Amino acid sequence: MKAKTLDILPEERLENSIPDQKPVFSEMQALAEAHRCFYCYDAPCTAACPTRINVPEFIRKISTGNYKGSARTILSSNIFGLSCAKVCPVEVLCAGACVYHGTHQEPIQIGRLQAFSVQWAYDRDVQFFGKGAPTGKKVALIGGGPASLSCAFELAKLGHEPVVFEKGRFPGGLNTIGVAPYKLHSHVSLREIERVLKIGIEIRPGVVGEDVSLDELEKSFDALFLGVGLGDDSRLGIPGEDLSGCWGALALIEKIKIGKEFSPSSLAHAVILGGGNTAIDAARELAKLGVPRVTLAYRRSEAQMTGYAHEVAWARREGVFFSFLVSPVAILGKDRATGVRFVRMKLGEPDGTGRPKAVPSPGTEFEMDADAVVFGTGQEKRTAFLEKIPGLKLKGGLVDVDDEGRTSKSNYFAGGDCISGGKEVVNAVAEGKRAASSIDLYLNGGRN
Repeated sequence: MKAKTLDILPEERLENSIPDQKPVFSEMQALAEAHRCFYCYDAPCTAACPTRINVPEFIRKISTGNYKGSARTILSSNIFGLSCAKVCPVEVLCAGACVYHGTHQEPIQIGRLQAFSVQWAYDRDVQFFGKGAPTGKKVALIGGGPASLSCAFELAKLGHEPVVFEKGRFPGGLNTIGVAPYKLHSHVSLREIERVLKIGIEIRPGVVGEDVSLDELEKSFDALFLGVGLGDDSRLGIPGEDLSGCWGALALIEKIKIGKEFSPSSLAHAVILGGGNTAIDAARELAKLGVPRVTLAYRRSEAQMTGYAHEVAWARREGVFFSFLVSPVAILGKDRATGVRFVRMKLGEPDGTGRPKAVPSPGTEFEMDADAVVFGTGQEKRTAFLEKIPGLKLKGGLVDVDDEGRTSKSNYFAGGDCISGGKEVVNAVAEGKRAASSIDLYLNGGRN
């Protein structure tokens, strides 16, 4: 699997019917928005960005018509500048920190300005970076998501030889197959990855631990980076969850983005279980695809949802219904899901997360008809795979790293969801870039 990836995407994809929620600005729109910026010194928007993009600098360059320079500023800090511009929750990151909030005016639309500059450069095939002088050092990166690809890109710039091992059909991890299409279509992710790979990154298909052993990698490579992310959608262990019509949220999103097997036109009522951003994404997608009624059911109150408030607001505007303080006890149906049995909950004392524990109320069970049930209750950890690596320290089923991405094994480094438990794409990019610096230091005989 080399740099070319677009030819393996199916032409007919459900995601094609879902428009971009935040389309790229036109030149006139970008100039008008850029001129609103105060170009703050010691800017809070830059501090709020995990990759520390110099936001005032790239916006000032837009305002003067220097779009190429603007794109260079962005991509120097974040090589996935287009993807992150589209998928980042800017409302709680850079734009959330904008000083305009103190003036009761709309914050600068930083994400759309960023997308404008990077898209401008991509449309003209502007290449800013090249591979460094060869060092003769090889690094294996396990997993082909943003953390591994960001790390590989930085390593290539330094002259090392990165090889990415990806078990899936497509590189990019959740950025390609798991991000809601109204934020980012799969072909946009893959085109950006093609540009990243051009610096001289090899991607090999296959499953580490099955097709190629860790022992082989340790013998063939000078260092290894773990960017394996998280696993399959979690289930609740309740009766009926394996019936036809039951989906994991990420599995459903993947079918909408790159598959053709899912047919939303036959559905009357979809129930989504969960209170996080992936559950909200699944609910919004089904609503956008025309499912007549979509209900998101969550065991706590709205105040305890882990999903972002702006995403909840979008979902409501798009017709998603919310049912709070309810927990599923069984999926109903014989061969196919026909409904969900719930029990009403009440809030008790705080649990380990600091949120009030949801406690069932006896005698309050009720049923809700549904012909599709989606589990948006998180992902499994890669503990079984990670435990096979001798000497690798785990913490709560995740890889334990220091502030520089180093693990307990001197030649192993890690980043992305396998260390965080699930954050944003921009966090994974930042962690991959950070680990690349540590790997370079290690390969040159420095501290580890």
